[in-house]
Amino acid sequence: MTAATPDKQRPSLWQRAAQVLGHLPSQCLVCRSWPRDWICASCAQVCWQPGLRRCSRCALPLPASTDVCAGCLRDTPLLQCCHAAVDYSPPWDGMVMRLKFHQQLAWANRMAQLLLRTPGVLASLQQASVILPVPLSAGRMRERGYNQALLLAQALCRQAPTGLVRAQVQPRYLQRLLDTPAQAGLDRAARLRNLRHAFALRPGLQAQDLGACPLLVDDVMTTGATLGAVAQLLQTRGAPAVQALVFARTPAPGQ
Repeated sequence: MTAATPDKQRPSLWQRAAQVLGHLPSQCLVCRSWPRDWICASCAQVCWQPGLRRCSRCALPLPASTDVCAGCLRDTPLLQCCHAAVDYSPPWDGMVMRLKFHQQLAWANRMAQLLLRTPGVLASLQQASVILPVPLSAGRMRERGYNQALLLAQALCRQAPTGLVRAQVQPRYLQRLLDTPAQAGLDRAARLRNLRHAFALRPGLQAQDLGACPLLVDDVMTTGATLGAVAQLLQTRGAPAVQALVFARTPAPGQ
């Protein structure tokens, strides 16, 4: 079992205060109107499509009235299901960047709000046996000071309807062993090569610790290679079904 995270790797006091207090932006993320909430009602109507059909296995938008995309029908994914709130495109990519790289921790709360209003998300949270944020490597954790996937998982549980979520968020069950090269710009095959042997489970963890339906949480899903690698690891340790929640899903080329 790895040692506890050193204090210098944890969010600073002002970061934690911003997360707890909400620290709302003063302008709409899209139209920049002031004073506004994080996104005004007019922009939300245009930018957010909660009724958009998505593949139940990989969360890609579906062009037709079907539940599973052609890719998942051809190559059965390792995830039993995956839900995404939005596409990774403006203005949502800006929200992710603010959380991920600019220490604006309050955006995790806003992302959780949209996820909780996304079809299928509440059911996955209710079914979860354990909630596992996708971990950062030790180097990235030292550099950033926090794991945005953990903040999102905690915000989901905090804002979910009372009594719905019975599972616990376990940030130390999964370990990222390798500080792999940045995944941005790589295709699925290259990402899979990067992630080979990148993840491990905490030593001594038993199948009963994972339960029947572990739920993975991450901020962005691009090709699904990261979530697939973790799901495969969990299945080798006896988890029969692995589900995932992500805030944003990168559309396939041409979509």
